[in-house]
This record gives sequence, C-alpha cells and structure tokens, in this order.
Amino acid sequence: MKYDLIVVGGGAAGLLSAGHAGELGLNVLVLEKMPRVARKLRITGKGRCNITNTAPLNEYFKHISPNPKFLYPAFKSFFNDDIVSFIENTLHVPTKEERGGRIFPVSDKAQDIVDGLYNWCIRNKVTIKTDTEISNLLIFEEELVGVLGTDEKEYYAKHVIMATGGKSYPLTGSTGIGHRILKEQGHKISPLLPALAPLNTKETNISDLMGVSLKNVSASVYVNGKKHASEFGEMLFAHFGLTGPIILTLSRTVNKLLHRGDDIEISIDFKPALNDEVMKERLLREIEKFNKRRFDWVLKTLFPGKLVPFCAEYIKVPLEKPVSQITAKERTRLHRFCKDLRFHITSTRPIEEAIVTAGGVHLNEINQKTMESKIIKGLYVVGELLDLDADTGGYNLQIAWSTAWLAAESIAEDAKS
Repeated sequence: MKYDLIVVGGGAAGLLSAGHAGELGLNVLVLEKMPRVARKLRITGKGRCNITNTAPLNEYFKHISPNPKFLYPAFKSFFNDDIVSFIENTLHVPTKEERGGRIFPVSDKAQDIVDGLYNWCIRNKVTIKTDTEISNLLIFEEELVGVLGTDEKEYYAKHVIMATGGKSYPLTGSTGIGHRILKEQGHKISPLLPALAPLNTKETNISDLMGVSLKNVSASVYVNGKKHASEFGEMLFAHFGLTGPIILTLSRTVNKLLHRGDDIEISIDFKPALNDEVMKERLLREIEKFNKRRFDWVLKTLFPGKLVPFCAEYIKVPLEKPVSQITAKERTRLHRFCKDLRFHITSTRPIEEAIVTAGGVHLNEINQKTMESKIIKGLYVVGELLDLDADTGGYNLQIAWSTAWLAAESIAEDAKS
C-alpha cells in the first residue's frame, strides 16, 4: 500500500505530526520500533510530562542552542500557547502551570498525554505499526519513494518524516538509528553528546550523600578557578556525583567545557539568600545559642540528615565536640562549607543516561520554513534529530511539538499542490 506520508518514530514529535497530517486529510503510516508508542514521553518530567514552558519567544531563544533563531518559523507556526490549547481542547487533558512557567497535566500523569495523542491519531485514521524498525530510506533514481524495514519489507510514500529521537534513553527506542540513516544518505551530523546529563565527581565520598535532595540552593560552574555560570533551584546528590534540575541545566555548559580540557568545579551555596556577612552573623548566633551543646546541634539547624556527618568530616570538626570549644578557624571552614562547597567534575554521565541529545543534523541542511531536507526532496527531519538542544523546563518538548507541526503543515500543502 502507498501512503501520502510515513512517519518514522512514534514519540512526541512523530505522533503529533502524524495526527495533524491525518487531520489535514493525508493517508499516514507511523512506524515505531518499540512494542508501544511514546515510551520516552511516558517518563519525561519524572513521569509527569513537562509539556512546555510559558516563557515568551525572546526568552525561549535564551534557553536553546546552538542556533535558536532557526526555530522562528516553527515557533510562529505552533508555539507554547498552541500546544496547551491543543492538549486541553483536542486531547481533553487539563493542564496547570508550575514554578518557572512549566506546564504539566493536572493529573501529573504523562500517560494521559500519550493516550490522548494515540487516540487522536486513530480518530484521524492514522495507521500505527509497532515493533517495526527501518534500516534505510528507499531512494529510486534520486527520488525518495519510502522506507525499508529491517525485515526487508518496503513501505511506500512520497513524503517521510524522520522523528526517531536522539541517542539518550536507548531502552525507550532512542538508539541513534535516525542519525545513522541520515548520515548514510548524505547529511552532515554534528557529534552526538549528552545534554542535560548528571555529572560525575572526582570526590568518591559524595556517595555518602546519595539521595539527599536540596531546594532553594545555588550551584555555580567554575572554570579554571573563575565563575562561569550559575543556577538556582533544586538538586540531588547521587552515588556518582550530582544531578537534579539545576545540575542538568548546568551540564550543557559543563560538557562543552570538559571537551576543551578545562578544570571544572561545581560550587554549591546552601544559603544563597544570605550574603557572606549575614551568613557569618547567622553562624555566630547558632554557636551562641547552642554554646552548651555538642557541635552536631549547630549542624542540624543548617543541613538535612546525611549532610551533618559529611560536613563535620569535611571541615574536620568532630560531631561530639563542645560548641564552646569551636575555634575561629573552624567557624571559617563551616562558613566556607555553607557558601562554597566545591566538587571537581570529571565527566558527564553517558549519553544513554542523558535526558536530551546534543548535536545532530546540521541545520543548514534543513529548510527552516518547512523542515524539509535540502539534500533529499520529500524528507523531513524533526525533534531531537536536529542539532538543537535546550535547558530543562519544557523547552525541548516544545522544539519537538513545533517542528513536527510545521512539517505536517508543509507536507499537507505540498501534497495538495
């Protein structure tokens, strides 16, 4: 059977482009390699699905690299207010806004978005074929005619959308196959690197803090001793090092710096609301207040659970030491711990553990007004396959939504003409 459009990949971008193309009257086939569609979408936002961000366009561009202006036509076609309206009015999934402009389903269930997209596609007569992986594009006499399955079965269409995702979370189906196929067909691919990935530290004793979650802290990147970037919010200690929202955001910067061979440190400020002088006064008050107690009484007013013994060991003051015997030097070390606890970063976690893949298809080979390849007519590239990545907060999913929608619109227009 011949289709108007074949969408390779049944994730967020794939389902949205397929459903919209079906809505516009095209006969659409989705090929998904996994047994179920949208496995990665099911786990985004810790299973809650951070759909998008309410930030205005000029703010969006600050969170995307390396060339955010490439997305201007896609964002003009379908932006954050459009996806929220679509999810609420077409998929009938209520949404809510949380801190930082992040949009989630009211239910806090990513599955509701997945079910909504799937059912919408079915209503629009989209054929969805799972457990089907492609091995290459079908090109006859320099013209795209469809795709070839790994089982050697051929699927025919004049238009193909590649929406296979990046190389992160391979268990969800994102194995980098799309990049391999596009490279074989003449596209240039920027190196695939982990973006939004946890960070490994040189200090192995950080494993003592595994599971400790912090809110309202500041983390800063120091490059060869000089402050480079900083983020405020939530973070988490892991057995290998650092993770959590602000660490993941900083990891995009850290990864690029590590590849230059720079010395990278992350500094944690546990009390960013207090400047150095106010922090010193706070410590003096606590020491005076617990003057007849052990030192651990002071630390318990400053830090959660596991951080108490970690701090005592770090600043070399026994927990049982009487507060009345704390010296000025020990107090200075405690102050430094509160405001500038540093960890040396050795690497990011592997790309398989990254939330997003950095790198991808060179943007100068894609028509930004249509998402069509400039190398192969009829081929469209969307979402994480493109050399674009963004901070946490819903920005990456919006790139997927917008590029997918624009591709479907462009194909429908081309099919009519």
